[in-house]
Amino acid sequence: LSADRAVFPPSSGEGASFPAHRVKERLRWRVWRLNLDALRLWPTCGSALSPAVKMLPFLLLLLTSTKDGHTQRVLGQNKDGSCHCEVNSTMWSFPALKYEAVLLQVQTCKGSLNSLQEQMLLSSNYLPQIQAQLVNVTARLQPFQYLHHQGLYTALSLRLLGQELSKLEIELSSIHTQLNNTQTQKLSKEVQQSAEYYLFSPIFVTFLRGCVYTLMLGQQRYCLKGLITNISEPITTKISPYGKSYISGSWGRQAQMDTEGEKDSYWVQPLISSHIWGNIFRVYQTYEDFMASVKHRDYTFAPSHSHANAIEGPSGVLYGEALYYNCYRSADVCRYDLKTNTVKRVTLPGTGVGFNNKFPYCYYDCRLNSDVDVEADETGLWVLYATVGNHGNLVVSRLAWDGEAQTLNVTQTWETKLFKKAVSNAFMVCGVMYATRYLDEYSEEVFYAFDTATGKEDNSLALPLEKVVKGVASLSYNPVNKRIYMYNDGYLLAYQTYF
Repeated sequence: LSADRAVFPPSSGEGASFPAHRVKERLRWRVWRLNLDALRLWPTCGSALSPAVKMLPFLLLLLTSTKDGHTQRVLGQNKDGSCHCEVNSTMWSFPALKYEAVLLQVQTCKGSLNSLQEQMLLSSNYLPQIQAQLVNVTARLQPFQYLHHQGLYTALSLRLLGQELSKLEIELSSIHTQLNNTQTQKLSKEVQQSAEYYLFSPIFVTFLRGCVYTLMLGQQRYCLKGLITNISEPITTKISPYGKSYISGSWGRQAQMDTEGEKDSYWVQPLISSHIWGNIFRVYQTYEDFMASVKHRDYTFAPSHSHANAIEGPSGVLYGEALYYNCYRSADVCRYDLKTNTVKRVTLPGTGVGFNNKFPYCYYDCRLNSDVDVEADETGLWVLYATVGNHGNLVVSRLAWDGEAQTLNVTQTWETKLFKKAVSNAFMVCGVMYATRYLDEYSEEVFYAFDTATGKEDNSLALPLEKVVKGVASLSYNPVNKRIYMYNDGYLLAYQTYF
């Protein structure tokens, strides 16, 4: 039997025709005979059948089935006692298109099953978290169930409480922008959590409102309305304990208002290398000890004056139990912890931040490497500097220490229109930057103010500052006693401010 020819026993005569189903039955019978014979003749001594031989019955069976099930007339000839007829095998070809369509459906089904399995796995992973959140929310709602049972916790009251809480968030955000201390950070988290989970009652909202108003009153109590109206003559005049030869540095009283550590301490930080760099400073526990130069403690916050953690320029301020200053040859502000002896830093924002004597205080004579100036006031820590992006004008940025994360951050920045080299020094009071200029060898003048709360400038000030000698290395304001401290070429001067 060939692929397209079938041989049958003779029939009633030459040229007889057979229905297609008779041809198929005969072909099927012969196929099975050929397959059985092939299997009998194949060696059985442990050798496996080849894939081609295994597929032979299947392929031959395909030849015995028509494409559409219709009958076909086949004409045969009687030759040598047998009936010979030709059969067109193409009509029984393999259904490749149908096979590909079925295969595509199987693959699509497999992909859908895999996707469903992944979703089920993801859902099973999230389910414990959702259950834990539900238990947490249920526990936090438990104290307020009585409001629901008594009909006092309606959808309308929730909406009103939400609106009131939103107002508190706005007010607190404004206060936090100006104060940015531990108390405002903690209260901000509580308000945010309440707004996120809607776990608040009228009593709790009233409590939050009281906290916000307390902060507002405290800010008004600390920051008197208006600008500085007058500055006294020097009420303290003392030569630096390191001697007059150290003409550059900074000094003052510990500036944080709500701290217990180093509460009444005074400090002096000289620049011991070329009047530019340093790595030591001294702390006195009381004003009496400072004036008598006794009972002091010396700190070394860097191995050398050229170390990466050394101070550059007269930029330091003692705030709480940490010294803040400009890091050695960088646009970074460093924080040295007096307790742990560790240093953290943050890079100042802006395009082309000036450091290494690029934008120092000048006016008459430039103070070397006074590019970055760290200050403190009633609202917290500040840093004054200039950038190329702001055309060399003064930039004011707020600093904040995150005690939980142990990171120093810049939280907000303002740009002024005052050219930094046109001022001799600057300091902060209640979020207002004051700038000074040189008048003569024995006096300076506060002539400019920039309010960070309103963004307004005032160039009409004329507040004199008396001094002992010509050069002013640093000026810093202390919010505890509202005094200004000047490092005047080795002389330490203090002034009282009035509002």
